Amino acid sequence: MTLTEAADAARADPPLHRNRDFLLLWSGASLSFLATRVTSVAYPLIVLWHTGSPLAMSVVSTAALLPLLLVQLPAGAVVDRWDRRRVMLGCEAGRIVAVGSVALSLAAGRLSVAHLAAVAFTEASLAVFYRLAERGAVRNLVPASQLPAALAQNEARGRAAGLVGQPAGVLLQSAGRALPFVFGAVGYLVSAASLLLIRKPFQEERSAARPGQGAAGKTAAAAPGTDGAAAAGASGSRQRSDGADDTSRLAGEVAEGLRWLWRQRFLRAALGYVAATNVLFQMLALALVLRIKEAGLPAQTLAVVVGIGGVGGLCGALAGGRIQRRIRRQRTLLIAGAVSWALLIGAMGLTRNPVALGALYAGTGFVGAVFNVAAAVYQVRTTPDALQGRVAAAAGLIGSGTNAAGSFAGGLLLAAWGALPTVRTIAGAMAALAVLAALAPDLKGELTDDATHLDSGD
Repeated sequence: MTLTEAADAARADPPLHRNRDFLLLWSGASLSFLATRVTSVAYPLIVLWHTGSPLAMSVVSTAALLPLLLVQLPAGAVVDRWDRRRVMLGCEAGRIVAVGSVALSLAAGRLSVAHLAAVAFTEASLAVFYRLAERGAVRNLVPASQLPAALAQNEARGRAAGLVGQPAGVLLQSAGRALPFVFGAVGYLVSAASLLLIRKPFQEERSAARPGQGAAGKTAAAAPGTDGAAAAGASGSRQRSDGADDTSRLAGEVAEGLRWLWRQRFLRAALGYVAATNVLFQMLALALVLRIKEAGLPAQTLAVVVGIGGVGGLCGALAGGRIQRRIRRQRTLLIAGAVSWALLIGAMGLTRNPVALGALYAGTGFVGAVFNVAAAVYQVRTTPDALQGRVAAAAGLIGSGTNAAGSFAGGLLLAAWGALPTVRTIAGAMAALAVLAALAPDLKGELTDDATHLDSGD
């Protein structure tokens, strides 16, 4: 689609606020994400109240984080294989049962750490499936010209859910220990209802056979002149091997998505850049805590700084669509973002004022949200519909998989140097990333709007 054709299409299409199906998806997903935020903050509070053990609290918290590493790749393949609407409905039904069981157990006074850990893992796993299916569905509900605005609204929704959900979870848990989980169950129920009201399909038409399934996947039938019992035996043998074959097919589908992603030079290099910046931001989060402590400021100051930073992220998400439409080159955004981050983080090493720290942190959040919107638009536009789940899952795994490394490295630097030298080191590393982004040849090979097609298989 050329820029002229896109402009003509934009004039013909109704605005997003009049797109019934998108509004249903967006509002239902908003409540679903808010429910997840509320329950996620309640898990450690409930465990600590129930057992008084920090170790038990860490076990449940770890169980909630494991799906980000273990579930994303297979979830991407499943989302691409199955109907996205049904996947999302199944996720909501599963989460209603999971969090509802916690509410009932709390009411009966029979809650265990093992139960909470299992529910936390289940809810987080289903959240991965839901998120991947929802992102792939968006481009089938909105015109291509409105995709940047739609994904910007999704980014803003996630930021707002984080701002509201965490304090809401604490307040609900204080009012009644089962209330966060009751809220979660109701939120997932309303989200499921909104999915049933959407008229448009969530994906392009798929072939009848599953990906990778050919003639070998058909059920055996008795050929003329053969023994029926022999045919039945062959069929039984095939049924016994169905589980292994299905696992093999799933692994092949995951590998197909990874191969496609590896062939995209720009997307591959950009994900490496994102992974590196995530390492630095994990280090920054720890350094900010120590910076406030070393300045002799009260612990509540951290809440003020993080809260201001969250507002900056929300503003960036709201502006992300407009900025992405004006600055169409992803490479420009990568370089400008790294330079901005280097300046903002460097300035954090020059002040101890909590309001100034909050404003600078808000600036980093604003830039990060703009970049998230632009990256999401590029990935959704350039990835074939049949690969949306697998590519988004691989991208998410690469991005979030470096978080643990950032936390570990940040702890080492803070223990050796303290907060101020670490912050300055982070700023210098971010400036180096900007230089690398400007020089990297793979980052010069992005697809432009004229060369980007929603159904591209390249």
